[in-house]
Amino acid sequence: MIAPPMSDVDSEVIIPAVRLTGLSKRFRSQVAVDRLNIEVKCGSIFGLLGPNGAGKSTTIRMLVGLTSPDDGEIELWGDPIETRSVELKQRIGYVPELHRLYRWMTVHEIIRFTSAFYPKWDDLLCEQLLAQFELPTSRRVSKLSKGMTAKLGLLLALSSKPDLLVLDEPTSGLDPIVREEFLDGILRSKQDHNPTILFSSHHVDDVSRISDRIGIMDGGRLILCEEASLIQERVQSIRGVLEDGRLPQWIPPQAVWSRVNRRDWQLTVYPYEKRIIEQIKANNPVASLETESLSLDDIFKHLIRGRKASARVEGQ
Repeated sequence: MIAPPMSDVDSEVIIPAVRLTGLSKRFRSQVAVDRLNIEVKCGSIFGLLGPNGAGKSTTIRMLVGLTSPDDGEIELWGDPIETRSVELKQRIGYVPELHRLYRWMTVHEIIRFTSAFYPKWDDLLCEQLLAQFELPTSRRVSKLSKGMTAKLGLLLALSSKPDLLVLDEPTSGLDPIVREEFLDGILRSKQDHNPTILFSSHHVDDVSRISDRIGIMDGGRLILCEEASLIQERVQSIRGVLEDGRLPQWIPPQAVWSRVNRRDWQLTVYPYEKRIIEQIKANNPVASLETESLSLDDIFKHLIRGRKASARVEGQ
């Protein structure tokens, strides 16, 4: 039986809701997920960012049991998951990008059908979400717009009162207003019963708005994982003015992206430490250096562009 979230008082070790250790998945010669390690604290929102093909959806499909890992371990609330019992499935709400709902059912019928599988189903919450999302209960699923279908999927997941809510690119392709309503529904669930949430997306603004902790994934690997409130401290942009006719002689190993345009040299460093500035000055022909914080959008772009540039160099 999966134990409820708890802490070991003696050792003061908090058991995470989700722990992925060395998780790997390969499809023939392609590595989709490569030795991935992630922990999600109970009651927190973990935002997983990454470009298309980064391995986010494969990771989530392994977590919810839709595909099996080739290697590694998945733990939920401290227990390794080998088989997913009915009891465990009832504790997990899953909202994929592509919803596989019975299209011939009406909204009312699919709510009644789904509610029968969940002993903690909350009829009052369901009614509140129906009103908030303005879903027409008599309309068939096949006649719903993409935005309405997405909101219906979230309603079904939230109304089951899950301990773990897993969202895989749920706002992809939605217009800004529907995305806003969708995110409001997620935040409302935190106020209502405070589930643990794992939310994957390539929309930086969505992840930035709701996440407590943010991971950035590329090429099947986690390349950044930080508290949302600390990312802008841990990742810094450094701008330098090079001496005439000179190029950088030494780039710090923490540099995830670097660009030279005439005398202007810009590099992004993760993790950033103050001593890096003195090291750059001591090892490069620079006339001046200054640091500046980046937006999460720029951090994401610089990390991904830096990895692509490194891959090109390695492939030459």
